[in-house]
Amino acid sequence: MADNHLHRLAGRYEVRSMIGRGGMAQVHLGFDTRLSRVVAIKMLRTDLARDSIFQTRFRREAQAAASLNHPNIVAVYDTGEEETTTPDGSTVSIPYIVMEYVEGHTVRDLLAGGAPVPIDEAVEIISGVLSALDYSHTHGLVHRDIKPGNIMLTNTGKIKVMDFGIARALTDSQATMTQTNAVVGTAQYLSPEQAHGDPVDARSDIYSTGCVLFELLTGQPPFKGDSAVAVAYQHVSEIPPTPSSITNDVPDSIDRVVMKALAKKREERYNSAEDMRADLNRAARGAFVLAPESDSWQAPATQVLSPTPTMTMPSTPPPPSIPGYDTQTMTRIGLAEEEKKKPVWPFILLSVIAVAVIAGLVWWFSSDPAEPEIEQVPVPTIVGQTQEDAIRMLQDARLEFAIAGTEPSAEVPANSVISADPAPGSIVDVGTTVQVILSSGPANTKVPDVSGLTQQQARDQLKQAKLEVSEVVTVDDPSQDKGRVIKTDPEAGADISEGESVVLYVASGNVSVPADLVGRPRDEVLSLLQELGLNTNVETEESTDYLEGYVIRLSTTGNVPAGTTITVTVAEEPVAPPTEAPTEAPPAPDPPLSHPTDAR
Repeated sequence: MADNHLHRLAGRYEVRSMIGRGGMAQVHLGFDTRLSRVVAIKMLRTDLARDSIFQTRFRREAQAAASLNHPNIVAVYDTGEEETTTPDGSTVSIPYIVMEYVEGHTVRDLLAGGAPVPIDEAVEIISGVLSALDYSHTHGLVHRDIKPGNIMLTNTGKIKVMDFGIARALTDSQATMTQTNAVVGTAQYLSPEQAHGDPVDARSDIYSTGCVLFELLTGQPPFKGDSAVAVAYQHVSEIPPTPSSITNDVPDSIDRVVMKALAKKREERYNSAEDMRADLNRAARGAFVLAPESDSWQAPATQVLSPTPTMTMPSTPPPPSIPGYDTQTMTRIGLAEEEKKKPVWPFILLSVIAVAVIAGLVWWFSSDPAEPEIEQVPVPTIVGQTQEDAIRMLQDARLEFAIAGTEPSAEVPANSVISADPAPGSIVDVGTTVQVILSSGPANTKVPDVSGLTQQQARDQLKQAKLEVSEVVTVDDPSQDKGRVIKTDPEAGADISEGESVVLYVASGNVSVPADLVGRPRDEVLSLLQELGLNTNVETEESTDYLEGYVIRLSTTGNVPAGTTITVTVAEEPVAPPTEAPTEAPPAPDPPLSHPTDAR
């Protein structure tokens, strides 16, 4: 992706894809361009930016977490605020936190199947949590929302506590957030004092950690109910079962640690996270633990009224002896009868108070102003739309637009949307930022060299290069056999955009024999015909019209199949006629021989 299209905070932190969202904030994958490292960026949701409660709570998280530096706490690197323009054109300030990016999964994911984890693994996880809490408590901060979803298990096996979003200073007199009439925490891991709305301290975190340890050992939280109110009521009034009553391989020493952590009265819990961690590690080794016997935490038996020296006994004597009832029992029966005569208004008053307490719990959990119900809308179909149209459509849906990057595309025009996250049709909260990938247009590619290939082979290679064949031109060219590709237009190696068209030039298998070869020198004509892939046969002929060695005629001209034999007739100087010799005189006759008589 092209980095210049990514939104940057403080000119430094690139905001990339969304990796999580909650009731108050969204978490994005980010990149610190100055230190060249991947980070997580937590940003207050735009639709909540004008709410002073959310602003205060988010800034408090940033301040609290930034002050902590411990290997079991997700590190905070930086904080800040970014001015942003909302769909209605107004400007709001969005606070953000730049945090350590942790690769791994939460304990909530680990428990998703409902099965307990091995005891040694549960001890290791809780030891890491208690180490983090001991550090934060030492620095004056109580977490107030320890739960499986806030505990990370990294890919390297480390334990990380995160989300100090509702952490408060131990010295804060308003630590109950009573000014907002809100119960802070998650119902299944809520300490009794949190359910009551009382001030919290380090021992409240110990109680919540005990709930998580219980769930790790058994696969289920200590209390379950049909509603958050029902669960909160159990935290206040009921003693949890021992983990071993659910998972029988849990040793008694571990039971004792869990039950002490879950004591209703905070003064009966461990005084510090380090005390609990030390006792838990002793229990895991099978050593002596400081926690009392687990059955000592059972609810006390109902107190029975018994007569005292100053108590006036009923005037009516007890009934005669009844088999199975002793005198003390009969006395209690008599007292019970006396109780019936007492006025009932105290019981009515107690009932009204109980109903009021339950109604208050219902109101606490249902009317928390820090967690208002957020309106949700579908993400419009913006894929294929131009950037301007996509922005308009998202603004109409009260959603935010952000460019996550660009990618080349031959199907989607440049500056139009290729994809969106969340995907079109998804139901999201109003104000959610939709990250889009824009098209940068078709990518460039090189025209492959397909010369010498058959037409089909050439088409296949061009298709692999994401190019099309627009036209096939047949040419008379002896460089290739019939049906083979001679060249392309654009030529091989040229840079063109994906999806563009290429012209193929294919050999016809024929060659054209020029008609103007007559009258040229023999060697020149023979060389040209051989270059055309033709065979030659030379004949000579006497000619007075052409100089000797010049071509008089060709056996054929025009288009002929390659390999054809062409007869070339070459001029030869004619032979001169023979010269006539002069006529000779007949030989003279021999002279007559002398007569012998004459010789005498």
